[in-house]
Amino acid sequence: MKKIAHILVPILAIIFIISGCKEKQAEQKPTPPSVTVNKPESKEVTPYLYESGNAVSANTIDLVARVSGYLESYNFTDGSMVNKGDLLFVIQPEPYANDLAQAQAQLDSSIAEYTYDETEYKRQLSMYQRKATSLSDVQQWKSKTESSAAEVQSAQANLENAGITYSYTRVFAPINGRIGRHLVDPGNLVGSGEATELASIEQISPIYVYFNINELDLLKIREIAKKANFKLNKIRQIPVEAALQNQNNYTLNGQLDFASTNIDSSTGTIQMRAILPNQKEQILPGYFVNLRIALGQPKEELTVPSAAIMHDQIGPYVFTVDMNQKVQETRVETGSTDENGDTAVLKGLMPSSLVITSGLQNATPGIEVKATEKLA
Repeated sequence: MKKIAHILVPILAIIFIISGCKEKQAEQKPTPPSVTVNKPESKEVTPYLYESGNAVSANTIDLVARVSGYLESYNFTDGSMVNKGDLLFVIQPEPYANDLAQAQAQLDSSIAEYTYDETEYKRQLSMYQRKATSLSDVQQWKSKTESSAAEVQSAQANLENAGITYSYTRVFAPINGRIGRHLVDPGNLVGSGEATELASIEQISPIYVYFNINELDLLKIREIAKKANFKLNKIRQIPVEAALQNQNNYTLNGQLDFASTNIDSSTGTIQMRAILPNQKEQILPGYFVNLRIALGQPKEELTVPSAAIMHDQIGPYVFTVDMNQKVQETRVETGSTDENGDTAVLKGLMPSSLVITSGLQNATPGIEVKATEKLA
């Protein structure tokens, strides 16, 4: 019995110690996770419509061979910028230069014949007045003079046509723009039977940006335009700001240029077009371009950092901390975002609201947190 008692006493002591530890552990509360909160900041925010679109050349021209002959040369670097009037291609000019010279010779001959006939007509007329020749001779030379005058006009037209045809042997840039690659190598026959495409030029200054807006935004814009008594023929007075995909600031300026006449029923959107000067040629056809259009004057609004705003299927929301230091999910209605990355909150927050801006990974609705307010 004594041996059993000696064994039981230490076991009971261990059980007592373990159970005591568990009670102490149960009494300890977990440390609330830390978060940083901000009160909404009141700022002047301009309401904007944000869209993305595709850049498209304002003018694309396909250069084709308008005469038949062997391509002698091309005088540009593929993909380079060219200026209006630059010589781009030369197409075997010799045959057409000969035709031009022949047409000039024919004109000279016709002029000489006309000059002789006119002189003889005047001489015959003078002789007739002196009764030294017959009226039929006078009429004959008059008819011949008129015929030779017509020959001169025909020869002049042939010369002009020959000159135009000869000019086609040299292909010049019709606009300033970016030329693509040459499509035909020197030595190949072009323009035989059909026009041969030689290259294409895209005008990129100015440049178009096509984009679509949804029906809800369109209704909003039409309502604003109605209140402002805006007329569609003044569409070019609406400024547009643009930014490339790697730019945060909207530093490129332009204006609206076109709005489609109807909504695409398959997408529920309407196509619009902006035009940008693109003087530094920063934008190339095919680029994605971010656009924003001011929908009104700047207005005082509550703002929060954009990173604090989250979205789900219902819409945007933020996490706030209440007076009991517990996290709450607060639904908001958002507006435009300013240059500093702060987004206007039109509904859902008060100036005294504590919005979680850092430590969002620790925030779950209903849990207690240790909130530290970030000082401005």
